Amino acid sequence: MKNMFKKLILTGAVLGLAFSLAACSDSGKSSGSADKPTIKIGSKNFTEQYILGELYAQALEAADFNVERKLNLGGTQVAFTALKSGEIDLYPEYTGTALQDVLKEAAVNDETAVFEAVKNGYKQKFDIDTLNQTPFNNTYVIVTTAEIAEKYGLKTLSDLSAKAPELNFALIPEFGDREDGLPGLQKTYGGFVFKSAKLFDIGLKYKALTDKQVDVTIGFGTDGQIAGFNLVSLQDDKKLWPPYHAVPQVRGEVLKNNPEIGEILNKLNALLTDDVMASLNWEVDGEAKKEPEDVAKAFLKENGFLN
Repeated sequence: MKNMFKKLILTGAVLGLAFSLAACSDSGKSSGSADKPTIKIGSKNFTEQYILGELYAQALEAADFNVERKLNLGGTQVAFTALKSGEIDLYPEYTGTALQDVLKEAAVNDETAVFEAVKNGYKQKFDIDTLNQTPFNNTYVIVTTAEIAEKYGLKTLSDLSAKAPELNFALIPEFGDREDGLPGLQKTYGGFVFKSAKLFDIGLKYKALTDKQVDVTIGFGTDGQIAGFNLVSLQDDKKLWPPYHAVPQVRGEVLKNNPEIGEILNKLNALLTDDVMASLNWEVDGEAKKEPEDVAKAFLKENGFLN
């Protein structure tokens, strides 16, 4: 009986040591992320936003942050409300959109003035920090085919304002109501009363254009389809639209407690030029049809953010 008792004690000690070693091993695997909070990252509901959301998420995960993705939230007001309420901790916004659609300030064409107005306004009103803006400017562009541009003599938005009654336009959500959307075009240029103006999902507007369902649509400067489909961007000759540089916007409390987030995302944002962003978008929207997370991962590996 005494020998059996000794065996039980020895067995218990061995098992205890094994459990202890296993616990230490598990702790070693996750020690980096265990010390850092979960960061909830959101995005709006189009290709570029999915890619930016994944770039931010994977870069932070590589720095041992835990990340919860809440991508594809919807339009500006949905994403901003989620940020303000704490449902998400950060998401990529655009300076011109933040200035006009959230802060309700008049359009300004100077990119530094727009950035400073957004940075100061968001901090003072909402305690939301605006990180450094990207080099790329994803401003609105009106896009048509080379065939339509030649047929109707379209080079500028002034040209289009006069020819609008003969053309069918593909709207996207929010553009028909925003001050920097169709109302802004009508106010700045006059005209812009189209033969028809049908609403399309953001992801379907270029298909509608290339399939000749419509003659003109609204796009963004870094859309990969513009070069991919040899489309024509019309010049904003009266300079309606302000700059739309992407900026990560982060809840103040989160950035204060985790300043490394700002360091990582600012370093990443500095690499995103017009050509780079258009290329990444085209990898998702073009013939390759890659997933945003795969495109983001390859870019981060190439640029030293991932081992």
